[in-house]
This record gives sequence, structure tokens and C-alpha cells, in this order.
Amino acid sequence: MIQRFFKRRSGSQAEMAFIDHLEELRWHILRSLIAILVLAVVIFYYHGWFFANIIAGPINPDFISYRAFCKLADLIHVKSLCMDPVVVDMQSTTFGGQFLGTFTIAFIGGFIVAFPYIFWEFWRFVKPALKEGELKNTGSAIFWVSLFFFLGAAFGYFVLGPFTFNFLAGFQISDLPMMTTRPTLNDYLNNLCNIVLGCGLAFELPVMAYVFTRMGLITPKFLKEKRRYAIVIILILAAFITPSPDWISQTLVFIPLMLLYEIGVFVSKKAAKELAEKDKELWS
Repeated sequence: MIQRFFKRRSGSQAEMAFIDHLEELRWHILRSLIAILVLAVVIFYYHGWFFANIIAGPINPDFISYRAFCKLADLIHVKSLCMDPVVVDMQSTTFGGQFLGTFTIAFIGGFIVAFPYIFWEFWRFVKPALKEGELKNTGSAIFWVSLFFFLGAAFGYFVLGPFTFNFLAGFQISDLPMMTTRPTLNDYLNNLCNIVLGCGLAFELPVMAYVFTRMGLITPKFLKEKRRYAIVIILILAAFITPSPDWISQTLVFIPLMLLYEIGVFVSKKAAKELAEKDKELWS
């Protein structure tokens, strides 16, 4: 399969040996790593500001999301939507914990900022393997992939992050005063990265729906038939990550996720229509 991909990738160019393709791939990866490294160095140099204003945002009482949710709560008269920011007293259990944590912040931040360039390098490598018909509607692929990734990352950072940390830090297994939540720096960074990167990748659902439909792996009919299951799963997820049983706060999380699924159905229809038109041209 890999060899067939490389054969198609050669196209009208002179035949390249398998090792030559790997060499070119190596340079694409190397340039992507250099971009991440350069941005990581910048973030590392300004690590104090970056941590105080970006990383610690979802657990900062003055975070913009807390103020926005409180204003929304006053506007729609739902007091439970205004969360009381929890006081998180983080710790580092090793001498090098904060130093190594700074490296984690720098490289994860570098990857997120460099994502459009990384995908562009990946696209440059894959593009020669695509046929003319396959390239017809992919001119804006980098824009859409990057847009959905950053929208997902922003949703995770500004919405899911505050909800999740507020709920988990405030949850008590018992009323007895013998348990205190005191997370380590590494624990907090892992949770924040999982939320932000996870949402960034999850928001690629419309893009993946388009690609998988063009590949024949899914159909719009399949997505429509599974919609009721998607609704249940998204409702459970929204109920789990919101700090209160109030339906308003759960709806604020449910709507974007459900909208994302519907966008996936829409783009799947578009891709299926393009395939049908292509087949019609071939048989006409």
C-alpha cells in the first residue's frame, strides 16, 4: 500500500526510488520540527508571561471565561452558570519539575502555533500522489483544517477547560475534612493539553467526514442513521463536564458539539454529490 502511494506520488516526474521518497519525507518532517523548535524557544524565553497569562488561565479567578459566563448568567437569569473559580494550589514534587514543565509548555505551545505550517508540509508531501480530480476541491484544505483545529482548541481552552477544572477541583468524595485536591504541575499540564489538543482534533470531524466520504468509508445515510446515538453520547459528555445539573450550562456545551456533527453530515452530503457527479461523467 505504501509503495503504491509512492508510485502515484511520482506522477509525471521521473521514477523515484523508495528511499528517495523517504528522504523527501524526512525533510518535510525536519522542517516541521525546526518550526516547532523555533516557536518553542520563543515560548521558553517568555515562559513566565506565557504561564501566567495562557497556561494558568482556566484556573485563574480573573479568566475571561468566568466573567463571560457570569454575565451570561445574569442575562438569562441562571445563577448556576456563574461558576465560582476554585482555588488551585499546585505543587511540584521534584526539583526539576518546574523546569521540565517549562519544556512541556514550550513544545506543546510550539506545536499548536505551528500547526498550519506542519499541515502545509504534510500537504506538500501528499499532494503529488493525488489525481487531478482529487485535487479539484482541495485548494483550501490547509485553511479549513487549520480553522477547525484552532476553533476546537479555543473551545477546549475557553469552555471545556474552566468547566472541567472547576468540577474536578471542587469535587469531594466525602464531607469528611481529610481529602484535599492538590494537583502537581505535570498533572495540570497533562489535563490541559489533553483538553485543548483533544478538542482541536475532535473539531476536525467535518474534515474527516468529507475525506472518509470521498474514500467510500462512510456515507451521509450512515451519519444520519447514527445521529440518535451521537445525540445520546454528546448529552452524556455535556452532563459529565459541566459543574452543575442545570440544563442551561449543559446546553452550552451540547450545542457546539452537536453543531459539529451536523456540519459533518452536510459536508458528507457534498462529498457524496461530488462522487456521484464524477461517476456520471465517467459513464456518460
